[in-house]
Amino acid sequence: MIADMDSLKVGLVGLGNVGCGTLQILIENKEQLAHKLGIPVEVAMLCSRSVHSRKLPAGAESIAKTTDWRDVVSNPEVDVVAELVGGTGAASDVIEAALANGKAVVTANKELMAKRGVELWQKASEAGRPLAMEASVAGGIPIHTVLREGIVGDRIEAMAGILNGTCNFILTEMEKAGRGFDEVLAEAQKLGYAEADPSADVDGYDARSKLAILAALAFGCRVPVEDIYVEGIRRVSDVDFSYAAQLRHTIRLLCVARLSSEGLALSVRPTLLPKSAILASVSGSYNAIWVKGAYGSDSFYYGRGAGPLPTGVAVVSDIIHAGRELLSCRQNRVSPYSFRQLSAYRPAPPESFKQPYYLRFRVENRFGIIADLATILRDHGIGIDAVGQLPISNWRDLPFVITVEAATHGQVQGAVETMSRLEYLIEPPLVMPMLAEF
Repeated sequence: MIADMDSLKVGLVGLGNVGCGTLQILIENKEQLAHKLGIPVEVAMLCSRSVHSRKLPAGAESIAKTTDWRDVVSNPEVDVVAELVGGTGAASDVIEAALANGKAVVTANKELMAKRGVELWQKASEAGRPLAMEASVAGGIPIHTVLREGIVGDRIEAMAGILNGTCNFILTEMEKAGRGFDEVLAEAQKLGYAEADPSADVDGYDARSKLAILAALAFGCRVPVEDIYVEGIRRVSDVDFSYAAQLRHTIRLLCVARLSSEGLALSVRPTLLPKSAILASVSGSYNAIWVKGAYGSDSFYYGRGAGPLPTGVAVVSDIIHAGRELLSCRQNRVSPYSFRQLSAYRPAPPESFKQPYYLRFRVENRFGIIADLATILRDHGIGIDAVGQLPISNWRDLPFVITVEAATHGQVQGAVETMSRLEYLIEPPLVMPMLAEF
């Protein structure tokens, strides 16, 4: 390690929104960062394909620039490489090469860390260099530090979070203005909250990667991302918010983890929450995580889920963390996953948990529909709680809702599969769980 450093030199690879936000903080907050670390923190090199044409924060004029990331990871002056490229291609090469060249690594890459994080951590340990990834989940919320150090003495039993700011913005705007998904998505893209191809966000894949990382931190298991049940928000409509309001609920894309003696249940899906639930109050592009401990009970963490400066704060904090480990000659003093070793993921069987569900139908109206659906639910061991129908004039496309008593995911999926074959359904039923404890 490097105990006699007179400054901490940083190389930034990637100058998108997060990279530029990180650079701005490193430049503008340089004096206070030096006081916190005990030595100056200097940006030694910047790398981006457009680095020579991109507008950079004031103060970056004299910093060495390159379009080839290999120049950064091989530079003997660089102590810490911050990988801010994203994706699983070049970003993986950057991190592996940086570790091979004896650099500490900081990354904001949730997709890569969800898929290869444990492997990269092992490489970092073999290289004797720190690996830090706070910015990979929930931007401005230091949830990694909370799980890894702040409440490490507890045993986590459950966790629920709103981890995608794009989806949360879309859903809260739909609720507030009574507008449809497509209209609000277009606005989110115009405002920069959603990408031109929004699939990773609105189909739940971004949130799924983040949940995989948090599951490792909270429960000490290595979760294959593809094993997490995921549904996006494309099918949620303004009429669902009308029905949810009648039920005194709202709708959020929720990441949920529950631990039982039978295993760990993980899911990402749109969910009905009571208006009184603390997560129901999270609006716009904000993120939040609720954690239930066996001893410390409930705790709640809230803040910006994305953005150049909130995420940049997390990246810079990791840079300081890496610098402290280099100065103390102790790499990975605290495992980035909290646990020294991660166990195999043991998924809970589908029948482990029961909860109420919301089923929304679109049908061509005729006699006997409710009786048909009630029979199917009964045949799958599911009881009806309530039936709701708002006034509507188009009997050829009639939406209505059935809420059911607590049932397993498997029971509901079986019933919905049978229902989907009914000729008068315009589309398969929309199914959302209804959670009370969060």
